Amino acid sequence: MRYLALVYLLACITLWGTLQQDSLEASKARGRQVYEDFCITCHQDSGEGVEGIYPPLASSDYLMAQRTPSIRGIKYGQRGPLEVNGITYDNVMIPMGLSDQEVADVMNFIRNTWGNRSTEEMVTEAEVSAVGPR
Repeated sequence: MRYLALVYLLACITLWGTLQQDSLEASKARGRQVYEDFCITCHQDSGEGVEGIYPPLASSDYLMAQRTPSIRGIKYGQRGPLEVNGITYDNVMIPMGLSDQEVADVMNFIRNTWGNRSTEEMVTEAEVSAVGPR
C-alpha cells in the first residue's frame, strides 16, 4: 500500500511539473502577442531597446533581479531614473492599460526570452494583482 501511495505521489509531482511548464509556455505565447502589440516599438524586435532612451529587456539585470518593480513598471508605468546593465535610463513609460493577466504573460515572455532565463516560478495574474502603485 505504501508503494502505491509513493508511486501516486511521484506521478502527481511529475504531472504538476508538466502542467506548470505547459502553462508557462502558453503564458509566454500570449505574452509574445502582448509584447508585439504594446512594447516592440520602444524595446525593439529583439528586446535590445535604444541605448540611453529605452532600456533593454534582453539580458537585463534589472528585469531579472527586480521582479516586483518590473511588474509595477509594466502595470502602472515607469518614470524616473532606472539603471539597467550599468546604464541609467531616465524616461517615461506610460501605463499601457494591460489587464493583470496580460502583465503576467508579458513578464513571463520577457523573463524567458533573449538570454533571460528565469529559475523562479512563473508570474501569475494573482501576483500581478497584489502589486500596487508605489
